[in-house]
Amino acid sequence: MTPDGNTIASILGTIATGGLAAWAARSAKRTKRQENRDDFLAVTTQQGKAIERLEARVQRQENEAEKQRERIGEQDEAIGWLLHRVRSLVSHIKKAGMEPPAAEPMTEAAARYLRNVDA
Repeated sequence: MTPDGNTIASILGTIATGGLAAWAARSAKRTKRQENRDDFLAVTTQQGKAIERLEARVQRQENEAEKQRERIGEQDEAIGWLLHRVRSLVSHIKKAGMEPPAAEPMTEAAARYLRNVDA
């Protein structure tokens, strides 16, 4: 019993298909180095996004702090002007021969702040 040409061709085709399937499976398998590289890229990408979010947050906070410093400077200037105005009114009242009304009690925090105001 000798194998005919179709049987041999069928066996060779099966072997070739199996070999190609094994080769494809081997080439599709990722190496540990490739997986580590991809993990590193994923972590690096996540860290980059986190850093960008933090930088944006810091920038917003710096902008808010700058606005607050400007507002505090303007308030300080307004308080200085008010102190000058009150002192000049008291001086004017005394020059007119009258006595200015007594000042209302002031909190300790306000008194400490007014001592430090350049007026």
